[in-house]
Amino acid sequence: MQLSRQLLKRVQNLGYSGKTFIGLFFLGMVLSTSVVACSGTNAADQNDIKLNLVSFSVTEAVHDQIIPKFVEKWQKEHNQKVTFERSYGGSVAQTDEVIAGKQEADVVHLALPLDVIRLAEAGLVNKDWQIRFPRRGTVSQSVGTIVTRKDNPKNIKTWSDLAREDVNLVSADPQTSGIAIWQFLGLWGSVTQTGGEPEAAQAFVSKVYKNSPKLVQDARVASDLFFKEGQGDVLVTYENEVFLAEKNQPSDSYFIPSINISIDNPVAVVDKNVQKHGNRRVAEAFVDFLYSQEAQEEFTKFGYRSVNPFVATATESKFSPIETLFNAQDLGGWPLIQEEFFAKGAIFDKIRANSST
Repeated sequence: MQLSRQLLKRVQNLGYSGKTFIGLFFLGMVLSTSVVACSGTNAADQNDIKLNLVSFSVTEAVHDQIIPKFVEKWQKEHNQKVTFERSYGGSVAQTDEVIAGKQEADVVHLALPLDVIRLAEAGLVNKDWQIRFPRRGTVSQSVGTIVTRKDNPKNIKTWSDLAREDVNLVSADPQTSGIAIWQFLGLWGSVTQTGGEPEAAQAFVSKVYKNSPKLVQDARVASDLFFKEGQGDVLVTYENEVFLAEKNQPSDSYFIPSINISIDNPVAVVDKNVQKHGNRRVAEAFVDFLYSQEAQEEFTKFGYRSVNPFVATATESKFSPIETLFNAQDLGGWPLIQEEFFAKGAIFDKIRANSST
């Protein structure tokens, strides 16, 4: 009270009346509130907050389970409601839309590291994204799986059987889909990682794509064509897709090739967008939560191989063992893979041109 009287006296000495001072005081309060409201991060701490997640097509089911757990946890710890906007589609196409600004993703969970590398090259994600979270940014993991019709009437047993002339393959397009790139690398590596030369790998992969005349947009479309519409003799997909399909239609046969590729799905915070939206703290917390035991257990329920060592050990018996598991680094790393296989006019374009003739 004494301080207020002294302050009022000083104001009156400056020529302001008491009423004028009170008016100025309340004006200051309004202005300071407006500053807080416009200050990005501070505003997000006080109000409900929105997070935009952009992901690849087959993750929707598992996110449906994980996101409510995170929302509940954040609400309990921070008294703040988080609402999610979500988009699912082919990983390559999703990345194109984020780069073009058509989707202002705060967090991306994509099918392959190459897509996050592209986001970093576009200035949307920090160049050091792979060292900011565990496992070099890999948050979910799978392997290639070959699915056949019930009782495997074409007697398909290995990668090499996909090149037979009597086999029709349902396949997605590497220009839009992550699984299509993993499929290509799995086929290629099944030759080169067992002593074959690149020329032999290219000849083999060319034969496989002759058996897949029409390439579809993404893994979900390919799975629906095979499982729901009965198209094709065989499908190469994520192991987690088979887990999901078995719940709905357990009449198909599948096997996990003993020579296989580690399908590493990355997660990243889109730095440019979280800076704009003022929601970096909650975005990073969500990514951290995806690595938690609680979230990783949900991933395994949907057929993903956990990147959490404790969960991986506890669920090991659920998954088929792999004799030879290779990864993108074994094939030269992502910059070389992009240049050699998927750049315009590179090996995949040549293979498709030959398969259509």
